[in-house]
Amino acid sequence: MASRSSGTKLSFEILSKSSSLAEEEEDRPLFYRSKSDPIQSQNVVSRPSRRKKRKHKKKKEPRTEFPIIPEDSVSEQQGSSSGVVVESNSENYGIRDNGNVNKISYVGGGSVVVVEESVCQNVCGFGELRQRNVNGVAGGGGEEMATVATRADESGVEVSSSKEPLPPAPPQPVANGNVPNKLETAESLDWKRLMAEDPNYPFTMEKSPVKYFLEEMYNGNSLRSTTTFGSEQERERVYDTIFRLPWRCEVLIDVGFFICFDSFLSLLTIMPTRILIVLWRLLTTRQFKRPSAAELCDFGCFAVLACGVILLEQTDISLIYHMIRGQGTIKLYVVYNVLEIFDKLCQSFGGDVLETLFYSAEGLANCSPEKMRFWIRRFVSDQALAMAFSILHSFILLAQAITLSTCIVAHNNALFALLVSNNFAEIKSNVFKRFSKDNIHSLVYSDSVERFHISAFLLFVLAQNILEAEGPWFESFLYNALVVFVCEMLIDIIKHSFLAKFNGIKPIAYSEFLEDLCKQTLNIQTQDGKKNLTFVPLAPACVVIRVLTPVYAAHLPYSPLPWRFFWTLLLISMTYVMLTSLKVMIGMGLQKHASWYVNRCRKRKHHLHFD
Repeated sequence: MASRSSGTKLSFEILSKSSSLAEEEEDRPLFYRSKSDPIQSQNVVSRPSRRKKRKHKKKKEPRTEFPIIPEDSVSEQQGSSSGVVVESNSENYGIRDNGNVNKISYVGGGSVVVVEESVCQNVCGFGELRQRNVNGVAGGGGEEMATVATRADESGVEVSSSKEPLPPAPPQPVANGNVPNKLETAESLDWKRLMAEDPNYPFTMEKSPVKYFLEEMYNGNSLRSTTTFGSEQERERVYDTIFRLPWRCEVLIDVGFFICFDSFLSLLTIMPTRILIVLWRLLTTRQFKRPSAAELCDFGCFAVLACGVILLEQTDISLIYHMIRGQGTIKLYVVYNVLEIFDKLCQSFGGDVLETLFYSAEGLANCSPEKMRFWIRRFVSDQALAMAFSILHSFILLAQAITLSTCIVAHNNALFALLVSNNFAEIKSNVFKRFSKDNIHSLVYSDSVERFHISAFLLFVLAQNILEAEGPWFESFLYNALVVFVCEMLIDIIKHSFLAKFNGIKPIAYSEFLEDLCKQTLNIQTQDGKKNLTFVPLAPACVVIRVLTPVYAAHLPYSPLPWRFFWTLLLISMTYVMLTSLKVMIGMGLQKHASWYVNRCRKRKHHLHFD
């Protein structure tokens, strides 16, 4: 260890001595460099042939003039008269060296100083400084005193052969066309310093798994990166979605369902009674009087209903049933969805057609005698349009009812497949869209109408089971009907809850919708008449009458014609009385509920106004 330190001290003394000799001898050229040194190529012009010869000699006999002497302790006896060779080589750890080698040679005083700098692509390589003593230059050999090797730090080695530093060499092209990297300084290669100056230093450091787990465990909420802390508003929003809004939505849909049912019963009870009263008056007075607009509307609806029932009576339900039953489950799903889409289109457009018919009836009832013919033509054309459209809607509803009946009767779980596919397709088509408040208002009314149509379909299934089922079937029918209704109710609740959540609709909005519906029941004019529930019961009435007619015919006794006619009138009268009683109960209940709710809303608004 002592010999190595003394050798190191001696090497730097020889370097300093060589630097002083270089200052004294200014007349002779001091430095001889290789072609890779840019300073030599610019400043040193003389003796090019000697350099080439020396370079050629090096290639043939590398390092023959100055053999490398194993590292040994330095003898102090030969320190003054011996030459010195200093080499700086860089080691490439696993990387092929394709850079330049800069060699600095100093000749003077019997000493030779050779400094080689290897600039390679490995920035983090280590430099090696070696000192060799040579007895003489002229003789071309001598006893070598010592070789001291010191390894530089991670950043590299700086070797100075004069007091002024050499200018940095520009990058020179190499054989393979690449430009070698610039030799980095010690400060730029200091990894710890570079990481300390990095603004993302705490995040770029590699942590041990245990340390990372402990930091995650003691940093608070484990879901802090993907969730946030809630507020009172978010809590109310959660409870609105789960509890408050489903209740109000279901109440609103149920009230709309009973309003549709009341309109359906009015078509079967009130309208025939009004027509019978007009005919009785015409027969008793025997004087023709221009009918009023309401009477013309009743006659127009009765004509549509009669034509629809007559045409549906000519339809073979069993043929349609077997055609639909022969389809697969997927085709049943497709058929049911197509029919449902056309049902909604007909329901929407049917209201406009019926409004047109009522407008023509009002114009015909109040027109002058000069324009009577014009209004008659309009009324007849509107009547024909309403009749054609209602008959088309009736056939669509009948096909949809037969499809549902096929799924219920089938024993391969086709009903559940149909309900799941249809209901979740409804959620997908509605929930993830942007809806305004008015659109949600119309959607609630559409769900009420759809629920009434499902009730008509279940009545059709009940009639078919009465006519054709064998064995115990009533329990199975009740179970299937309950499944259909529960699924429809759950789907409506889920759909409206998330519609309100995604569109920022408060549960109070459904209370406002219910208030408008109650005002419609009480015939109170609202600000926007288009927000009213529109339902045309002509097509469902045609389907129900077509279904119940064979049931009544099957239970008539086989007797002479007068007795059959008597039992037919008796059954029709009993049915009329039951439907009328049901109409009165539902109508009075709706009136009572509407009055109570409207008064409650007025009191609440009054208190809020004074508060």
